[in-house]
Amino acid sequence: MADEQAGTLAFLQNFYTDITLYMPFEAHEREAVPAVVSAPAEATTPVAAAPAPRAAAAPPVAPAVAPVVPVVAPVAPIAAPVAPIAAPTPAPKPVPPIAAAAGKLPSLAGTGLGTPPATPPAAPASPAAAPVVAPYLLTKFNTLGANAQGVVLLVRLPDERFKKLPRNVFLNNLLKAIGLVMADVVLVNVEGPYPVALQNLRKEIAATHILAFGKNLLDVAVRTTQIYEPVQFPAVGLAYLAGAEVEMIEYDTSLKKRLWGGLQRMFLS
Repeated sequence: MADEQAGTLAFLQNFYTDITLYMPFEAHEREAVPAVVSAPAEATTPVAAAPAPRAAAAPPVAPAVAPVVPVVAPVAPIAAPVAPIAAPTPAPKPVPPIAAAAGKLPSLAGTGLGTPPATPPAAPASPAAAPVVAPYLLTKFNTLGANAQGVVLLVRLPDERFKKLPRNVFLNNLLKAIGLVMADVVLVNVEGPYPVALQNLRKEIAATHILAFGKNLLDVAVRTTQIYEPVQFPAVGLAYLAGAEVEMIEYDTSLKKRLWGGLQRMFLS
């Protein structure tokens, strides 16, 4: 009975799968396997071990397919933009002879043909340079006393010392020697290092004789005079005598003699 079932099972497996999954024991193999006795169980039909399954066939390998390269259509070159062609400007219409003879010309307003070119604005004129003024023309001065005789004593001193000159003993004796007093002269104090201009001085004083105690006190006599030598300026009606500063002459006998000689030639000759 067992042999028949085993044979039937093997037939069905071969029919459906074409693979043998169960092999019946041969007669000599069954004799070699000892029977297993279990008490008190019923005798069971021995089950033969299933034969190892046949290795499955490897799946067929698909043939290698070459990669498809996409075909790119060539790009047309970009054409450069073409500048539009300007329409030709129409020529002006000829003037009818009748209108020209009558002096009535057609208006060209709005055509741009009869508009005269714009004249550029004239550049503003540059301001004239200020004239250069000589420094001595700006020199200021102070005065003391009246000028009845037109005699001027010209000095350059600090203001405090200048105000004391009318009481100076040396000057009063000097004026007395030439027949004058302090009230007959005008004391003029020059401010700054530059000489005073004669034209500015005569705007306030009618000077005819100037006795200067110091250097570079009058513009017209800066380079035309020598110390203790009187000089005449006939063109301006002026007599001029220069000497050292009052303090130097006052305490120097030799300078007093030189100054006295110049005064005699200027006033007493």
